[in-house]
Amino acid sequence: MNENVKVISPTSRQEGHAELLMKVDDEGIVTKGMYFSITPVRGLEKMVLDKSPETAPVLCQRICGVCPIPHTLASVEAMDAALGIDIPQAGELLRKITLSAHNINSHAIHHFLIAPDVVPEDLFATAVKSVGEVRKATQFVVDTIAGEGIHPSDIRIGGMARNISPLAKEKITEKMVGLKDTLENHVELIKDLVYKADFPEDLGVVNQPLFVSDPNYGNPDAFDMNKFSEVLPEAWYGDEEVGKRACTVIPLLDGKNVETGPRARMEKFAGFKGKGTTAQHIARAEEMLVSYNDVLEKLDQLDTEAPARKEYDPLGTGELGIGVVEAPRGTNVHMATVKDGRTQFYSAIVPTTWNIPTMGPATEGFSHELAPHVIRAYDPCLSCATHVMVVDEEKQVLKNENMKI
Repeated sequence: MNENVKVISPTSRQEGHAELLMKVDDEGIVTKGMYFSITPVRGLEKMVLDKSPETAPVLCQRICGVCPIPHTLASVEAMDAALGIDIPQAGELLRKITLSAHNINSHAIHHFLIAPDVVPEDLFATAVKSVGEVRKATQFVVDTIAGEGIHPSDIRIGGMARNISPLAKEKITEKMVGLKDTLENHVELIKDLVYKADFPEDLGVVNQPLFVSDPNYGNPDAFDMNKFSEVLPEAWYGDEEVGKRACTVIPLLDGKNVETGPRARMEKFAGFKGKGTTAQHIARAEEMLVSYNDVLEKLDQLDTEAPARKEYDPLGTGELGIGVVEAPRGTNVHMATVKDGRTQFYSAIVPTTWNIPTMGPATEGFSHELAPHVIRAYDPCLSCATHVMVVDEEKQVLKNENMKI
């Protein structure tokens, strides 16, 4: 049986640029799938070095324009740990409300991106309107608490810039309570349309270990540095050309690639059953309601008169601080070391980076024409995932190497 090669470059309806290279048999069935980032490196992890710790969240929130909230939060969590800060309860609650509202918003954006795949023409306007209504309400929550939705200025090291007023809490609560019926209808609409799309039952099924830390926010204890390792693309893909062009390292836990994201969270914490492309979409839709309930629960706990930020010594402990946040696409890990008031080390291992080595093999066993559906089900973000590359001595050929930082 001959093997042919099918290439999709770039893959579509995602943030950033990636390529999917598939080896297929004579029937067009994928025998090997290799998914990798071709988004150029921007080097934000290097830009924060030797600068004050407050610089990192401001720069690292710009890792991505789709998920700036999780990157800001993971960054401040890492810096809080590196500086030895225990933030006030009000600051913690405000961060958690912000993330849950953002995750609903981001999942709704994904539903817009997959609409051409699952929404019939007669329901397209209805589905898009539903996405807009969900996003408008949740973005109001993020803007009110975090200052802005894209570059959230009020998420700070030590907590939040300020607590919200009683009136703001009342307005947020009113907005979210008013969203309930719309959100429930949206979730049911998306689930119904995904089921009717009738993807093959086992399409996209993989059996990799799950990497998740928390049902809503994040838990640094779930990230064990002793189990973590990174492999260069040249070694992972077994394809010289792909290895040279790939722009991310391959993160592993216990030597294995993992699955992270809403389906993984829902399986571990909510008893969700099902794997594969359909399950990815269904779990993401159902998680919107989990996040919705979390917003209202945390709002109810919030004392608007309590301090939301703690003063701190910016000199740092010299110890590694780890921030772990459950972003829309999965577990987002930022790590930092601060000494003498300057950031000495910074690294981000973001959700799509974890999923990249899992997504390629998930396309295997089915027609290459179905592969884009498998990839889109993960809602990949390649701007986030792009990590480290360097040039050779002549500064002509890009290659991957471990960077000592």
